[in-house]
Amino acid sequence: MEAAGNGTGTVPRRHVHLAQVRYADLDPQHHVNNVRMLTYLEDARISFLRYGGGVDAGEEIFGAMVVARQEADYVAPLLPRKDPVRVELWVTEVRHASCTLAYEIRDHTTVYLRARTVLVGFDVPTQSARRLDATERAYLAQYA
Repeated sequence: MEAAGNGTGTVPRRHVHLAQVRYADLDPQHHVNNVRMLTYLEDARISFLRYGGGVDAGEEIFGAMVVARQEADYVAPLLPRKDPVRVELWVTEVRHASCTLAYEIRDHTTVYLRARTVLVGFDVPTQSARRLDATERAYLAQYA
């Protein structure tokens, strides 16, 4: 998985979400459990899609979205820590009805996880895929 996906040679703008490691997140090996790491990604994704756009209260940029694919590479064990870990998120692809987000869970010295999620616009009443609208695409382009 690449760290930059905009094809211009520049690093894309990243949305940063801080995740606090909790005792309940640990597995018997005293590492953050792999499923909890995916929850950190979900929290960052919700932060990005719902609250990262600086919109007015009650206003949302995105309509319904569903996860179509998710992949993760666990690079290093994440151990209990006092300071939050950074979940950095950026956009690597925007298509007509979908987008791909890339993530790193990291601190200043270590990358613990690299991941990707493909999100698809979703029309709830028809239970089918929908095209992303111009506002959604413009917001995503800021992070590509």
